[in-house]
Formats: sequence, C-alpha cells, structure tokens
Amino acid sequence: MGEDNRFTANPYLPAYGALGSSKEARRVLVLSDVRLYREGLVSSLSNHPRICLAGSDTISSGALPRVIELRPEVVILDMAGSESLDFAKLLSAQLPDTRIIAFAVREISAEVLACAEAGVAAYVGPDSSAEDLVNAVEQALRGELYCSARTAAALFRQIGVLAQSRVEFDPVLLTRREVEILGLIEQGLSNKEIARTLQIGGATVKNHVHSVLTKLSVRRRGEAAAQFRASRRPNSGSVRLAIGQRGAGSAGLSASHTTISTTK
Repeated sequence: MGEDNRFTANPYLPAYGALGSSKEARRVLVLSDVRLYREGLVSSLSNHPRICLAGSDTISSGALPRVIELRPEVVILDMAGSESLDFAKLLSAQLPDTRIIAFAVREISAEVLACAEAGVAAYVGPDSSAEDLVNAVEQALRGELYCSARTAAALFRQIGVLAQSRVEFDPVLLTRREVEILGLIEQGLSNKEIARTLQIGGATVKNHVHSVLTKLSVRRRGEAAAQFRASRRPNSGSVRLAIGQRGAGSAGLSASHTTISTTK
C-alpha cells in the first residue's frame, strides 16, 4: 500500500457545516488506493452544492478505524482495489447506516452480485461522470438503487435464481429419522457412515435418502444439505423443515420495497 495510508482532509472546502445549507449537504468520503483517482474525485465533486466532501483515504485495514470515527453518510469506494470488496463488507457491518457507492464496477454479473452481498447501495461504472456520482449519492440516501440497466438485470436474474431454489415445505413432511439423516448428509457423511452412526442397514439409509431428495424436489445430496443449512439460519426467511403434523409453518420470503432507478 505504501506509506500514504493517512486520512487526507479535503483541501477544496471549508469544514463540514460551513456550507450555506449544511442540512442538505451530504458528508462524503472518497476511498481509493490510487492517489490520482482520490484527488481527481475530490477535485471534481468539491464544488457541488449538495456534496460536502470530508476528504479521502486509502483502502486498507488501517483506514477502517479512521472511516468509522468520521462516520460519513456516504463512502465512494473504488472497487478496482484488491481489498475493496472485503473493506465494503467490514464497513457495512461497522457502519450500517453509511451508504457505500461502488465506483468503477464492471458490468459483470459475478462482480455486481459480490458487491450486493457486501452491502453496496449504488453502482457507478468506470465511464460515469461526476454528476453521475452525485446522483448516485442522492438516490442512495433516499433508499433508491442507482445503477445501469444491465446491472439491474443482473440483480433481478439473481433474485429469480434464488426464488426458483426456494422450496415450500408445506405440505411436505420429513420424518424425524429423515431429518436426522439429512443433518448427517449436511455434515458430509456417506451412506455407509450414516448407517454406522445410526446403527441401521445401508439399504435403509439409501431409502431414507431417496425419500428426502424426493420430498425436497432436488436431485443431489448437496442441494438437500444446502436447504437444511438455510432452514437453520436465524431470520433467514427461506425454508422451514416441517416435523410433526402436516401443514406446519412453511417458508416465506419478505423484502422491503426498493425503488430502482437505472441509468441509460
């Protein structure tokens, strides 16, 4: 990273709150490992009336405490850095109210989805302008998603994939023995190991496994194990294994409504 790991105050603006309308100005921090990018973004955004730049910093573990102390409303994060994704995850966990604007994100599904999982609130491409960044900041603070149409398509495709993978367990019923075997499958045990652990015959285990796969509408043991893990996550809102009487609580997916604004 070099020695340029110290926070750099914005040299183009007075201290935060010195603007004519401090309630409307948004406190923004620019993070990038490339000094030219940091200074260029600060210079481009510094005179915007609705943006109050707090300064810039590098993307490193040493920068995280400084960002946490500053508590900016928005962080513009250069995603070209090797540590950017991990930094976004840590920042999102430490400052959940801070909006992260992913800058220079390539419109590749894997990268877009990785950013979404890290807590990114807006996506700004490499060819975007300073005004695009300002729009992204403002829309993120309104709870809207700023991104290109292609990025939005990638996100919606992933939602579709997740929806298709959901299994409603009502009225499916797994017996206690089947749940017990499913738990051992999730631990990576083979049929022979399950039989030895439960002290039952191998043919019996095979029949139970076949029944579990059928009831869960999956073909592979790994898929069944994944659903079992999902059912045990607290507040996962995904699957619930019904044990006991038919009709026990089934899965439900709830999500708050999000306005999506896409760029051309």
